[in-house]
Amino acid sequence: MTHLPYFDADAVRAALPFERAMAAIADGLRSGIDPEDDGPRLFSPAPNGEFLLMPAQGREFTGLKALTVAPENPARGLEKIQGLYILYSSDTLAPVAVLEGASLTAIRTPAVTLMAVRELAELAPTPFPAEPRVLVFGAGVQAAGHVRATRAAFPGARFDVIGRRPERVVALQEEFAELGIRDRGADAEAAVQEADIILCVTSASTPLFDGALVRDTAIVAAVGTHGRELREVDDVLIGRSDIVVEGRGSAARENGNLATALDADDWAAETAPRNLQELVRGAVTRTPGRPAFYSGVGMSWEDLICAATVFSDARQRTSR
Repeated sequence: MTHLPYFDADAVRAALPFERAMAAIADGLRSGIDPEDDGPRLFSPAPNGEFLLMPAQGREFTGLKALTVAPENPARGLEKIQGLYILYSSDTLAPVAVLEGASLTAIRTPAVTLMAVRELAELAPTPFPAEPRVLVFGAGVQAAGHVRATRAAFPGARFDVIGRRPERVVALQEEFAELGIRDRGADAEAAVQEADIILCVTSASTPLFDGALVRDTAIVAAVGTHGRELREVDDVLIGRSDIVVEGRGSAARENGNLATALDADDWAAETAPRNLQELVRGAVTRTPGRPAFYSGVGMSWEDLICAATVFSDARQRTSR
């Protein structure tokens, strides 16, 4: 076997700025990737956690993300999610590259979220603020990534944060000192009422706020959890919102935010929530007087697009 190129975390981050990642994901959806064709993620027990395998197929490339999830790691100063991405040629099924997996996840999740939020903002019944007030629930790795992605999608955004661990909130404020991020933990209800965009990137098991407080013009994204027993928002918000999901199949299987509001008949109905392909292809309509809600649990096709973009862009640079 020839030597496989390896893209470490720094190389992945350098090759995949958020604007590039968002554009690649939207282009992939417009050109034919259907989230409903994505296979289910595969979970298996591991010592002190679990394995997570995410295979995906494409016309030019096929890939497999092999991760470990270790819930006790953050308390030890280690990352909760670690692993590798293996990219293959779809023609020969020979591996063509290996990428560090945690950095890829840290980019693709915010990129998908903010691509969806930006699309929903463009569909708003009334003009969406050019400098939106953004409230972030959570202060970890994904919170930082979502701040960066939001700055790419909405350069004039202003940020508030609510986090469970004060030291992480301070670290986030210091990392983005130039933004003047406000800690709104002491006045959370007011922060929810004021927000144009609410980003939920936590490991919560119960709703983070009262959905009745959300402004009619706001966009809420909940992407921090997976599993039907976990949720970040309540049924009040679900009931009053225009809903978009990554894919209906994955949402029905794994998305706890929707588990009690929608049953099997709802997912099979013509009125079921639209998916991301339908969103970028113009098949979603915003309703005046209703917030927009996007929720995702992470899907394999997203990693494949991002990994293929890193490899293809690098190959183009070296061939010049």
